[in-house]
Amino acid sequence: MIDSLMSPLLSIAQGAIDMPWWGYVLTMLALCHVTIAAVTIYLHRAQAHRALDLHPIVSHFFRMWLWLSTGMVTKEWVAIHRKHHAKCDTVDDPHSPVIHGHLGVLRHGVEMYRNEAKNLETLARYGHGTPDDWIERNLYSKYTWHGMGASFLIFVGLFGFAGVSMWCMQLIWIPITAAGIINGTGHALGYRNHHTEDASTNIVPIGILIGGEELHNNHHAYGASAKFSVRWYEFDIGWMYIRIMSALGLATVRKVAPALKLRTSEGDVDETLQAIITHRYRVMQDYAAVVKATAKAEFSALKARAKSGEIELPHFRQLMKDFRADATTLADVQRVRLATAFAHSDALKKLYQARQDLAAIWARSTESQDQLTARWHAWRKSAEASGVASLQAFSNRLARFA
Repeated sequence: MIDSLMSPLLSIAQGAIDMPWWGYVLTMLALCHVTIAAVTIYLHRAQAHRALDLHPIVSHFFRMWLWLSTGMVTKEWVAIHRKHHAKCDTVDDPHSPVIHGHLGVLRHGVEMYRNEAKNLETLARYGHGTPDDWIERNLYSKYTWHGMGASFLIFVGLFGFAGVSMWCMQLIWIPITAAGIINGTGHALGYRNHHTEDASTNIVPIGILIGGEELHNNHHAYGASAKFSVRWYEFDIGWMYIRIMSALGLATVRKVAPALKLRTSEGDVDETLQAIITHRYRVMQDYAAVVKATAKAEFSALKARAKSGEIELPHFRQLMKDFRADATTLADVQRVRLATAFAHSDALKKLYQARQDLAAIWARSTESQDQLTARWHAWRKSAEASGVASLQAFSNRLARFA
């Protein structure tokens, strides 16, 4: 009698698939990785940025998978992400750690997402072009929690009691990685290849755990690119999947970030200007390295005078931050620090002015070609006459851009 009662219970506890403990762990990680792939390939690159087109079968598979695993609505996710790019790291950004703090986004990222999803103005303005077919209107968007309920029954049926833990992990995987790590850490910690106007960073150069989304600064520099890696040492697993699908005829890449090329000598000015404007974030990042190296040399020469009290030098790191800031947004204290440094270093003063004049070239990119060419020639003439070796070398390198 007892055996007859226990048999069904044991069957439910074990599920249809029996595996060793590490089998459940690997299965859970694989399923979570499919969810990450669905977010980065379908929601992010294909839907939000239109960087690629997916075959209808692949597109609907990802849409169905996200309904089962997260309950996210395509239009809501796309609209919130597009608004994040449009208002990045401002008070209107739905989830900026610059505004809400790194820990604030890590802890309350899901709540921020849900609050913004209720903003009908955001959905109307930024959610255009997303799926609006019968199944979207009558199932995926209408019954968001039912998909997760169905997946719970599937997990329990397949894996028994272990499936409960696997289902819970699947449920929190995106809030932790996307709402927390990408939106939080991806704007607070890491390295930057491109000097974008926002605070985006690349968390690590190997984008595997979060599908390539770890290369967040690269993405903000070239938002419409289907490929997030830009340096030789960077790897974007999401791009690898896209390339495989492209080879199978299941995806069509629409746009990738342009590759920077350096000629062996100066060439066509129009081509050079176009390359500089296209790669302006990379230009500013490289220029920052030039400034930093020159500033270190200048500070070393002035240290003796600073120690004797003859002059007062601002803090080096703070000065570099002021140097990179938009000149129109500098506070009075920042202007004073810069003026103090410039009073003791003519090289830094010239580097700073050259930076402003260089940025003015792409800030006025709508001017006629003749006007842009005149600005470029004036900038190069000034750089060559500056007497600052690092600025002269940088000018010569820019002239080889293609």
